[in-house]
Amino acid sequence: MLVAAAALLLGGGGLAAVATTALAGGSDSEPAAGHQHTVLASTISCPDVGIRLRQVPHSAQLQVSKGLATLDRQVHDAYHRMMEGSGSTVLTQLKQQRQRTINTMITAIARDAKRPSYLWKMSGCTMKPADEGAGTGGHDSTKSTQDGWYQGQQPPQPQDGGQQQSQQPGQDGGQQQSQQPGQDGGQQQGQNGDQQGRPGGPSPDDFVDITAVQPNAGNPPFAAPQGGNATTGTFTTECGRNEEGHFNPDNVIVTPGVSNGAHHTHDYVGNKTTDAFSSNDSLAASDTTCTNGDQSTYYWPVLRKLDGNAEQKPGAAQDANVGSVLTPATVTLTYRGSQAGQVQAMPRFLRIITGDAKAFTNGTKNANASWSCTGFEDRQLKDKYPLCPNGSQVVRTFAFQNCWDGQNIDSGNHRDHVAFSDQNGNCPNNFRAIPQLVERITYDVPQGASFAVDSFPEQLHKPVTDHGDFINVLSDDLMNKAVSCINSGRKCQ
Repeated sequence: MLVAAAALLLGGGGLAAVATTALAGGSDSEPAAGHQHTVLASTISCPDVGIRLRQVPHSAQLQVSKGLATLDRQVHDAYHRMMEGSGSTVLTQLKQQRQRTINTMITAIARDAKRPSYLWKMSGCTMKPADEGAGTGGHDSTKSTQDGWYQGQQPPQPQDGGQQQSQQPGQDGGQQQSQQPGQDGGQQQGQNGDQQGRPGGPSPDDFVDITAVQPNAGNPPFAAPQGGNATTGTFTTECGRNEEGHFNPDNVIVTPGVSNGAHHTHDYVGNKTTDAFSSNDSLAASDTTCTNGDQSTYYWPVLRKLDGNAEQKPGAAQDANVGSVLTPATVTLTYRGSQAGQVQAMPRFLRIITGDAKAFTNGTKNANASWSCTGFEDRQLKDKYPLCPNGSQVVRTFAFQNCWDGQNIDSGNHRDHVAFSDQNGNCPNNFRAIPQLVERITYDVPQGASFAVDSFPEQLHKPVTDHGDFINVLSDDLMNKAVSCINSGRKCQ
């Protein structure tokens, strides 16, 4: 039973409630009896400066990278001050810090490119209710190029703004949430409506019984395209499950040259040396875990068991990501073709990000990861974690952008140089079809609401923030083999 004493936290952009709770009973994933902890009713929502960047000259890249990492650290620190009960100055101080950092980035860019004065408007932050869905808006008003969740399919829709749907008869208005037989109702999903979630997330409302979800995906996201003009071949690269323990909290695409730029731990397969300081030359010289010599970098946030274990892996407890890291049961990396016709080779060192690590505060337009269970992959979820039946594994799927602008291996916001095709496989004007990388990762997880993806602290471990990153380091010969296999309808490794 929870005893809650509410306090109010006033900020310059909104109102946040903080509840201090005492648990009558403990578990391996909850504080011990009588332990006080804070459960936030709100989190901090800031405009995403990185997504608005357009032209970043080479001379400004390191300064911009450091600036983005500093902005994330400022939000991280403000969030933790809020968790500790700081008062009305949190958002005011944060805005002042962000103004200084953004000004430094603008000055660096303006030395060799047009001054991005529009970034000035992005210093102010607000409070966002923690139980509010990610929505479709967010601070960024730029148009998304993502016209489909994966080629030929509509994206799964958010489940009623973050509230549970598909209730079984007799459930209590979304509080109970399809509890599996034998699961501990107190640990699982809001026993008697009084479970308010763990400090920093995830919330009980972030989980859904997969058997209560209606099929919504047609062909599973890893299936080859179909149709008269489709290129139906595939190229699969076997790179293991990160058995060697390659972890770090860096993001060499978004914040190159900055340690702990991600503020959460990444799982890596493929290229063995990838970190924040990797260059094209170092990636090309690296060994790989892939059996065919593929030196590409494949990485994603780790999935953790919510057992309270502060594993000493980079980017763990200090960034509010706590719990034993789960090793994937399987990792399948497949390149596939286009519904509209033949694909062309992607350039070496092409960088692609799919999904959005800040989708809870940014909105869902760039959210693209999906969640499901083995045996139920015609049911794909974007903003819910699946509760799988006994014997079924949790599945994460990332289908990457499959159109390239034909010129750039990266762009200022790391998105404009690639795009998704439409449902017929047609790329936007001046873009060309490339092999589409699809990553499918499965896990054996404990029963119940017992796992979560690593995230920025203020993103509250929401499933909608899941994302994948990829740097193509296939040799030209290996890429040409992949393209030939795809375009000729063969299945190759």
